[in-house]
Amino acid sequence: MKSRSLARRRPRRIVPASAAPRSPDSPASDRRTLLPRGWRGVRLVTALVVACAAAGAAIGWLSPATPSRGEGARAVIGDGHDGPLDMAWIPGGTFLMGSDAKAAQPNERPAHRATVRGFWLDRHDVTNAEFRRFVDATGYVTTAERKPDWSALRAQLPPGTPRPPDSALVPGALVFVGTAGPVPLDDYARWWRFLPGANWRHPDGPGSTIAGKDDYPVVQVSYDDARAYAQWAGKRLPTEAEWEFAARGGLEQADYAWGNQLKPAGRQMANIWEGQQPQPFPVVDARSGKPAAPSPVGTYPPNGYGLYDMAGNVWQWVADWYRADAFLLAVESGRPVADPQGPADSWDPTEPGVPPHAPKRVIRGGSFLCNESYCQSYRPSARRGVDPEAGMSHLGFRLAMDERAWLAWRGHKHAGANATD
Repeated sequence: MKSRSLARRRPRRIVPASAAPRSPDSPASDRRTLLPRGWRGVRLVTALVVACAAAGAAIGWLSPATPSRGEGARAVIGDGHDGPLDMAWIPGGTFLMGSDAKAAQPNERPAHRATVRGFWLDRHDVTNAEFRRFVDATGYVTTAERKPDWSALRAQLPPGTPRPPDSALVPGALVFVGTAGPVPLDDYARWWRFLPGANWRHPDGPGSTIAGKDDYPVVQVSYDDARAYAQWAGKRLPTEAEWEFAARGGLEQADYAWGNQLKPAGRQMANIWEGQQPQPFPVVDARSGKPAAPSPVGTYPPNGYGLYDMAGNVWQWVADWYRADAFLLAVESGRPVADPQGPADSWDPTEPGVPPHAPKRVIRGGSFLCNESYCQSYRPSARRGVDPEAGMSHLGFRLAMDERAWLAWRGHKHAGANATD
């Protein structure tokens, strides 16, 4: 199959509405605000509610619907000539966004038809090696490496929270530490810690390293960090609708990106807690010799569009502001949902004590911490909102590119090459 001929057909390949799956997620249980001990952990207040562990303990039954492979659900991968290198062509089309399944959370409802245009999407999350090239080229300093901005932090805290002393506002990020034994799943501070010195170079805090992990997804990056990288790379963050369409991989009514069975024929399809950890979440068993952590990109099978890790491994930033009622508002508007860019502001009433309109961006995909008994956010419709300033040890990103932007870049490159001949 010639990639050049596929490139010529791309803009006309439309996935029919039947090529879109639905996925449920778990309802949340106790979403109480956590006030961490001391000011060094102040980011726990909002960031923990989007951790996979914060998705809730009550899991409903999955949809029994049968998946089917949709037309056009085939991998078309750019080679740097007929498409941007190592990006997959997502043909676009109309699909059911969200879920009405029994287990779906309110923020996934209602399922509604949305349409996206064709676009390119990174085959895998941005890696440590790729992010390092960006930092080396620009000198960029990530959010976790800078002193926290009190004005941004205050917006995420209960009204009237006093300003901490400057000495307490230190660079750092959230790290999953697990527990030594079973604990009630109602206090996220038991397995998360704000560690000064944690950042993308030291994702699990001082003493940890990314040496030898060039092909692992970069983590401990904020929304602003992801956007800065995107600008440097000539790309952009995908919209929430684009991400979900791509994650579904051309399957109709499927519970997962690969079908209705979590482990078809016993095969591990994603980096999630089950299959990686012998103990129930969040117990970390040192005897297993395998910590709860990201895996190298591309370790698990790709979906129908050739995308890796659209479920599990690490959460992924997308472009949209987070509103818990975004899908309901989309349906109530009565307007066709075409290339939705998301809401104009944030709204999340699920955090007691935190302003409902505190800024939050959407994250998608779940992570290596997600599990059947407590999270299940490794399904396509699952969504969370998180403080754009937050860095976490299970949160990364991947980027999109419009076809027009790709053609413009290729034309500019060819023009430059001809000028030197």
